Amino acid sequence: MKIAVPTNDGATLSQHFGRSAAFLMFEVEDGRITSQELRANPPHPSGEGGASGHEGGGHHHNAMVAVLAGCDTVLCGGMGWRAAEALKAAGISAVSVAASGPAAEIVAAYVAGALVPASESLCRCNR
Repeated sequence: MKIAVPTNDGATLSQHFGRSAAFLMFEVEDGRITSQELRANPPHPSGEGGASGHEGGGHHHNAMVAVLAGCDTVLCGGMGWRAAEALKAAGISAVSVAASGPAAEIVAAYVAGALVPASESLCRCNR
């Protein structure tokens, strides 16, 4: 199974999926992490701090889905509804988690069934 976690620093969970710098891809076998890979997230078309943050979202979301090829699940702090729909259409499940810190620890907690899901999974910015 492959699990992706958005990250800005290559080690910890980024709280917003689409605005992250990269994705850490973890390969999990027999309940343990066997490898990890860092994949760059395509730049968001509106840049950081844009008024709506979702201009040109369709192409950006398609590019993010392409980067996540082979991924089964994304663990994130939150994401916009368009990104959630793009992942769903690609057969990738998105799990919003009430966690922060090292991505490897978050993945290990998820695999062990000890991860607390967040009560709110989608960003409500400019719907």
